[in-house]
Amino acid sequence: MSDIILLTIILAILFDISNGWNDAANAIATVVSTRVLSPFQAVMLAATMNILGALFSTAVAKTIGKGIVDPAGITETVVASALVAGFLWNSAMTVMGLPVSASHALIGSLMGSAFAHGGLGVLNFTGLKKIFAALLTSPILGIIIGFLFMKILLKLFGRYSPGAINKTFGKLQVISSSFMAFSHGSNDAQKVMGIITLSLFSGGLIKSVEVPLWVILLCAFAMGFGTAIGGWRVIKTLGVHMLKLEPVHGFASETAATVIILGASHVGLPVSTTHVISTSIMGVGATKRLSAVRWGIAGKILLAWVFTLPACILLAYIVEKLLSLMF
Repeated sequence: MSDIILLTIILAILFDISNGWNDAANAIATVVSTRVLSPFQAVMLAATMNILGALFSTAVAKTIGKGIVDPAGITETVVASALVAGFLWNSAMTVMGLPVSASHALIGSLMGSAFAHGGLGVLNFTGLKKIFAALLTSPILGIIIGFLFMKILLKLFGRYSPGAINKTFGKLQVISSSFMAFSHGSNDAQKVMGIITLSLFSGGLIKSVEVPLWVILLCAFAMGFGTAIGGWRVIKTLGVHMLKLEPVHGFASETAATVIILGASHVGLPVSTTHVISTSIMGVGATKRLSAVRWGIAGKILLAWVFTLPACILLAYIVEKLLSLMF
């Protein structure tokens, strides 16, 4: 195994940890903010379910490995550069307390580094069209399904006292939070599996873009470890600052997001779990009244989303040019 492939694997682990670190909020922001679980209980539950979700399938990993760039047209340096850029962006946004899309970061970084190496010819525009369609439509579905599901719950349980509702949905939210963490692992951990597999293929260590078992296990535990660290600033942004949540709201937003993410994972489409849970929370909050959602905070989150893709393309382009001088 060459030095650059070994470096790529190390960088992939770091990216997966940073992904879990930022995206811990996706699974546990609501369950922590509603005080159903303590922060420690929540991150341990999320980390465990992230690992199990990562072992679920490799459909998304194969899409990442073949759907963004031509595997035969890139080098290990291209993959390493994409991981460096994605890791730096994820970490910077987590420190700032902003939930960002690791999917956008990784896809944008791979596009930027591949373009720096081989121009537009190495990009798989057919695959990218399908990927971006999923990335753009999933947040819209988050708002719609979150809103409709919460409306149904209000229709069914609105006549009960707030105390009874909170007690019931406090228990149910442990289940919905677990499935949210599982769905996160089933989609997000696979993205790095695909990146490592792409590097192994470009280095001639494997003959097809099929994910080896050791890569699956490595990415699963790296994601779980990152989640266990817990991105507390991001958790506060999603679960406290953007909307005051009760257990029923947490259950509704997590369930809506889980349905969307598991559906995407099943058909092999990478989606942003950050975008989906955030917009699901917005949809749920809008059933109270539009002013219940702190749209100023939501606007800052939206800006971070908008800038993620172009920023990572540019950052990865620069990193690839620098690394290509070294390797």
